[in-house]
Amino acid sequence: MHHSLPLLSSIGTRVLEIPINCTALYIFSVQIPNPQIYSKYCSCTSAPPLSISSHQMMQFGESAPPPSPPLINLNGQGLRLDLTAPKAPLHRPRPWTGFPISAKSLGSFNTGSCMEQLLFHCANAIEVNDATLAQQLIWVLHNIAPPDGDSNQRLTAAFLHALIARASKTGSCKMLAVAAARADADLALHAHRFSAVDLVSFVDLTPWHRFGYSAANAAITEAVEGFPVIHIVDLSTTHCMQIPTLIDLLASRPEGPPILRLTIPSPATTITTPPPILDLSYDELGAKLVHFARSRNVAMEFRVIPSNPCDAFDTLIEQLRVQQLVSDGSEALIVNCQMMLHYIPDETAGAISYTMSMTSSTSLRSAFLKVLRSLQPALVTLVDEDADFTASDVVGRLRSAFNYLWIPYDAVDTFLPKESEQRRWYEAGVRWKIENVIAHEGMQRVERLEPKGRWAQRMRAAGFRGVGFSEDAVGEVKGMLEEHSAGWGLKREEEDFVLTWKGHNVVFATAWVPS
Repeated sequence: MHHSLPLLSSIGTRVLEIPINCTALYIFSVQIPNPQIYSKYCSCTSAPPLSISSHQMMQFGESAPPPSPPLINLNGQGLRLDLTAPKAPLHRPRPWTGFPISAKSLGSFNTGSCMEQLLFHCANAIEVNDATLAQQLIWVLHNIAPPDGDSNQRLTAAFLHALIARASKTGSCKMLAVAAARADADLALHAHRFSAVDLVSFVDLTPWHRFGYSAANAAITEAVEGFPVIHIVDLSTTHCMQIPTLIDLLASRPEGPPILRLTIPSPATTITTPPPILDLSYDELGAKLVHFARSRNVAMEFRVIPSNPCDAFDTLIEQLRVQQLVSDGSEALIVNCQMMLHYIPDETAGAISYTMSMTSSTSLRSAFLKVLRSLQPALVTLVDEDADFTASDVVGRLRSAFNYLWIPYDAVDTFLPKESEQRRWYEAGVRWKIENVIAHEGMQRVERLEPKGRWAQRMRAAGFRGVGFSEDAVGEVKGMLEEHSAGWGLKREEEDFVLTWKGHNVVFATAWVPS
């Protein structure tokens, strides 16, 4: 027997029917005032829309659906519901009499593909200010995707929270603002501040960061052979967690340990600062690293320069330019980019103020790489997540993010128990990323991932050429992966390394030198 889920829209009298098998989505309509808006919801163009009477619509419930609540347009800022109950709960009674409510009837919709389609339609409803349809889809998603369910349900719950946050920011529904505030209180774990010891163990949980550390460290140790002084500029989101292992490698090199200079940027902590957040000042962190290096007979200097990715680390670049003028050539400059460069605004971020000598039409990312090339680094390592979050429309970003961020939710089930505190921190970081991609726009949307191929184009255009990883590097990475679950793998694409989960690309690692 064929079952479907009926949903009403406030734009005309319309029902969105979603079959349980999710192989097609149909719209059944009566008196559609705007065919263009109507057509956006229909993903099955082979079947014409059916027109049914008000009497026939009764089949979806014991009585006809209630009239839509009054909608108010506030200066074009979106539609808001004039609700009499200011604190209407998100988990409210079924939208109308006869709506499927049992676990059995709603359970047919909690497959990954069905939840993905419901999220797409919810995002579309929010974007066209269809408040009634958005609320009904939110109701369904809320009931089929508990935040403590399986990996698909937790993923969907995170996207639902982000969509609610987006709707509350754009003014679609007053009740959604209340729900968003309540959800923020429940999901505020992304504000957890790690001690240095906790962060080390947290990073070691998965190869997500360790993969890039292993590949980059192997490439760096080879590139600096014979140099008495090594200057590493560490552009990383994990607060130098890669450096202790690198110090150990440099301490054991045959020609003896070098003098190590480590420079890091220190961006101001804001709502757009990605997790993990360190509960330690960089001065304290630097003191710990210098002490560790001394214990390995490595002389180390540590310097922090206030600088931000939002202006392409302009202050940091200027400091490096000045240092280059007084360099005697005995120092190897290494720029280690670990999942940081995608926070530099791309072409989709709009107008940005900066002081670099660039034209206004220049991409800030590409301009940064060209300036980097002018510094003549001995090596640039570029590691990042292999996904594309740069679409200008929220539905496009949702599709890309949903089809990438299922990976951390799926993987975490293999190594952390459900009640683990580390698991809550881990998933809170993923939720932060989802909310930034979906709920924010402009300069507050900092999660603008680009895939490996696009970064390779930028690097070559800036005057770099790729260098392959050695067999020693392959061995290092494979040895590290053996410490984790069997789903992780290493794939070689030409000169590059790619971390995979069940065959799907996760993180890429590349190494570059001036051409």
